[in-house]
Amino acid sequence: MQITASQVKELRERTGAGMMECKKALTEAGGDMEAAIEAMRKSGAAKAVKKAGRLAAEGQVVIAMSDDGGTAVLVEINCETDFVGKDENFEKFADAVAQCALRDAPADVAALMALDAAGKPLETAREELVTKVGENVQVRRFERVQMQGDCLGSYRHGVRIGVLVDLAGGDEELARDLSMHIAASRPVCIDEAQVAPELIDKEREIFSAQALESGKPPQIVEKMVEGRIKKFLGEITLLGQPFVKQPDMTVAQLLKEKGASVKRFVRFEVGEGIEKKTENFAEEVMAQVKAS
Repeated sequence: MQITASQVKELRERTGAGMMECKKALTEAGGDMEAAIEAMRKSGAAKAVKKAGRLAAEGQVVIAMSDDGGTAVLVEINCETDFVGKDENFEKFADAVAQCALRDAPADVAALMALDAAGKPLETAREELVTKVGENVQVRRFERVQMQGDCLGSYRHGVRIGVLVDLAGGDEELARDLSMHIAASRPVCIDEAQVAPELIDKEREIFSAQALESGKPPQIVEKMVEGRIKKFLGEITLLGQPFVKQPDMTVAQLLKEKGASVKRFVRFEVGEGIEKKTENFAEEVMAQVKAS
């Protein structure tokens, strides 16, 4: 029986399972939607579906680089606990994801998960891993960098932070030093020109309100605000930050000294931007008591 794309789409929406798993279930059920859902609930795939809504904010950031050093990829793969993040099965899956992203340059995560790895789609491998480790596992994001400059540097701090730097001029040592700096100092962008105007306007509004409370004259307040804006831009831009290995000079000064410039950088940190729920056991018990 021919299984249509619309049937697969409907089953995915109703179960949250992967495309290949849905197509397989529909084929085995002869196209019967309800029978396919029941079969999936009974199978190991149902465990993956059940865990899909659980928060995954731990895991690893993985770096893969081509043999010629001209292309690299940064991938974040999440799980629920630090323990599973160090599991051998999880690490193998994370490496496979990174290699596929490097090899095939997929357009997005959905395209990445449809790629073949060791004879099966990555999405199928992910679902099997969820069943094996008993936790929600998700490929959250990836970034593929094609070298535009002269050197592509990388640095991985433990398993939680990864950085790629595309450097024009300089050398591999400088590229790695800058990667380590970015890992530690967390710049938002390369220079002031890349800072969103609305972000500067928002900070200026906040600084102005704070300065006005001092009761100082408007001209003094204006100077105070501009000074704080300058400091703010120095903190969030790579070129404005003090270089971690030589804090008496900025990154901009270092690059000028070396005759180099940064074309692009990417920094991933596990779980950044994911709101983690902090649970208080005593408060949870009291809430249950009050509700009873």
